[in-house]
Amino acid sequence: MPKTGEIPSIESRGKALLIAGLAADKKADGVVILQMEGLTSFTDYFVICSGESTTQVRTIAEHIKEGLGARGLKPIGVEGLSNRMWVLIDCGDVIVHVFEADTRAFYELEKLWLDAPRLNWP
Repeated sequence: MPKTGEIPSIESRGKALLIAGLAADKKADGVVILQMEGLTSFTDYFVICSGESTTQVRTIAEHIKEGLGARGLKPIGVEGLSNRMWVLIDCGDVIVHVFEADTRAFYELEKLWLDAPRLNWP
């Protein structure tokens, strides 16, 4: 139980599911959660999604940041908001990749991690 004034933590899986839901709120395409536990030493999950335009990419990324903030969770860092082709939100145990659709197709991040199990979510 958290102490008074302490921000309650959320486990990695729950955070990944929350982020996927926040992305879906803004109509993100192809939302995928990859389980990275045991495959990397730097994170437990990747959440990957895309938007049809750079405007939608920014909207998705900002909605994720705001949704996390509303729950007392602050990302360690955010990269790419200025060019909006690939926004990376580092939440430590969950790393979020919000791509513009053509950029996602070019990098094929899911193919780099083919052996990562996908987490089913609604």
